[in-house]
Amino acid sequence: MSSSLPASELPAHYPRGGRRIVLRAVPDPMLADAIADAERARKKKKKKEKKERARKEKELAALQAAAEAEVNVEAAPVVAPPKTERVAAEVDVAAEVDIAEVVSSEAVVSHAPEALAEKVVEVKVVAEKEVEVKVVEVKKADATEPTDADKSTDDDEEPDDLAGTFAGMDLPRSVQEAIVRSGYTTPSDIQAAIIPPMLAGRDIVAQSQTGSGKTAAFALPILANLKKRAPSPQVLVLAPTRELAVQVAKSFETYAGDLKGFSIAAIYGGQDYEPQLRQLRKGVSVVVGTPGRVIDHVRRGSLSLEHLRCLVLDEADEMLNMGFLEDVEFVLQQCPEEKQVALFSATMPTPIRRIADQHLRDPHTVTISSKTMTAESINQRAIYATPREKLELLRRLFEVEETDGVIVFTKTKESTTVVAEKLITMGYSAAALNGDMAQKARERTIEQLKSGRLDIVVATDVAARGLDVPRISHVINFDLPHDNESYVHRIGRTGRAGRSGEAIIFLTQAQRGKLRSIERLTNQQIQICDWPSTEDINNKRIDRFKTKITRSLADRDVTFYEELIGKYCEETGTSIAKVAAALADQINGGRPFLVKDRPKAEPRSKRGDFDDGGFSGNRDRDGGRESRDERGPRRAGPVRPGMQRFRVEVGRTDGVKPGNLVGAIANEAGIDSEFIGPISIQDHFTTVDLPEGMPNDIFNTLQNTWVMGKRLNITRDMGAGREYGGGKHHGGKPKSGKHKPGKMKSGKGKHSK
Repeated sequence: MSSSLPASELPAHYPRGGRRIVLRAVPDPMLADAIADAERARKKKKKKEKKERARKEKELAALQAAAEAEVNVEAAPVVAPPKTERVAAEVDVAAEVDIAEVVSSEAVVSHAPEALAEKVVEVKVVAEKEVEVKVVEVKKADATEPTDADKSTDDDEEPDDLAGTFAGMDLPRSVQEAIVRSGYTTPSDIQAAIIPPMLAGRDIVAQSQTGSGKTAAFALPILANLKKRAPSPQVLVLAPTRELAVQVAKSFETYAGDLKGFSIAAIYGGQDYEPQLRQLRKGVSVVVGTPGRVIDHVRRGSLSLEHLRCLVLDEADEMLNMGFLEDVEFVLQQCPEEKQVALFSATMPTPIRRIADQHLRDPHTVTISSKTMTAESINQRAIYATPREKLELLRRLFEVEETDGVIVFTKTKESTTVVAEKLITMGYSAAALNGDMAQKARERTIEQLKSGRLDIVVATDVAARGLDVPRISHVINFDLPHDNESYVHRIGRTGRAGRSGEAIIFLTQAQRGKLRSIERLTNQQIQICDWPSTEDINNKRIDRFKTKITRSLADRDVTFYEELIGKYCEETGTSIAKVAAALADQINGGRPFLVKDRPKAEPRSKRGDFDDGGFSGNRDRDGGRESRDERGPRRAGPVRPGMQRFRVEVGRTDGVKPGNLVGAIANEAGIDSEFIGPISIQDHFTTVDLPEGMPNDIFNTLQNTWVMGKRLNITRDMGAGREYGGGKHHGGKPKSGKHKPGKMKSGKGKHSK
């Protein structure tokens, strides 16, 4: 028997073209075999799923047990978050249980897989042999049904067991598992104060130092409240720097674990647009970005804030200090009226309070005071140095300091490699330690430092996390971290096991305020010291030279050399002292034994080279010319040697201030603010002097940078007294005159808008 359907009656997505689909009836024996095969396949699949569920339950139980042991919670029952899962109730057709009667939790538990035997469930029949099971509570295996008296006792005790733990919070199961895997057991003060009201949808104003765990405080409730599907991002986190944006994005990924429907994009200046555009086109639930790049994507139409449900302003006071307040206001205006806003700031200056008053509704306010203190066994010092002087200062310190193991902290992975290589060429046993290294290489480096085969490690904060080496005598902050809590964690690597330790800061003049904030945090005064003097260095070298001679005479048999040199002196009539001097010079490689006085720093007008220790990418967030806003715009005079004048199409009528331009140029082009020359703001444009020889990639980046809602459209100012030929020149080598390579470092800087 067969039948057919005309093509005109087929559904639209079927192929037409005059073809017909023939439906044939299957004989009954074949149907029976097919049903039997399907049943066997179903049972096999069900058995496999049962094993997988049991495995996951076992893993979760082990993780929870480890977490409970860590916080010494006795018999703390871990409450699983409500979750609906489809479970086949192991109901045997031959059993005396009618599937239609499987409507109670007792019936399901008696016939369900072993993994559910300890769970109270709500059920409903959805198909033959299958039920919809909603896990309500996890019960202890040996628990019996409590009496009324027992229930009242349990109600009193259970909150105490779960109070102060992540298990007591209404977080998704995948997030709970990720927290346990990360090794976190007890919420920090700010997490305990912030997570519940954020879960409830309240606006938040939180004053807390960076490093207090605030990222988890807002990331965990955000993940719990995410919808599985949304046409555009649901959450936007604004951060002042690209490093912080990347760090926050990674934290979200860690806490999300296997959370379904979660995706995130980090967007910031200094990175090509195309990878960011691909991520945004693909669709993400969370965006973390710097203000300038977020605004750029909004204007391009590549980032929609139409369905935004939550906005986080992270380190709001830092965004204020970097001149991003107007950008933050612009982003707030683009967001929907109905949204949750969480504002985090270490301090609460008036402009930040004004934002909170204008844009937050009845916010839950939290202030967490820092409890971190440094050990009294650590002697803290600071030495002033410009970025280009830091390597020379490091060399001089190693000449005079009595060190054992040393950790030198820098801000970026690139600078760890540069500094380590410089130290190696100076003859020191040094190595880099950063996140780009393979795990085995990092472990090998740490082991060499512990064993004494390596004396100096140049590391980033992330790579050195958890580093515990008792022989560390010195921690040197080649670059200060962006937050004070990280500084405390850094210097805690020394002064361990009853030993004293030395913590030294390389400080720029612009970081004096940061030094004061560190002193307030640590409740200790940090001594400002001078550079090691030339006399001190030379005296140390002479002492070491004498010590080496004394040790060689005491520890080695030098009779052969004594006779050899004696014969040479007899044959040539040369004094023994002269021969010894010649041998010493040979051992020293012909280099000068004594050092000369430190060269005086060149005046700013002669500085054009960004390399050789300048580390333009390591500019501290507190650095720059904050005072220029106070001084107001200044008229530009003649262009200084090594500099070139540029024009940008934003002026006084746009409300631009020097600080806005300094922040944009430093962040987008990676140019340290000390190399940015005079800025002259006119009504409709502004001129700024920058080092000559600007590479094309930096020039193009600045052309497409936005300030005060306008694109800079940077061009060379041909009327500034430096003629390069007719017409505009758009980056790279000037049309006439020789290009001076190396005047500007091409690449990406530390900060981004």
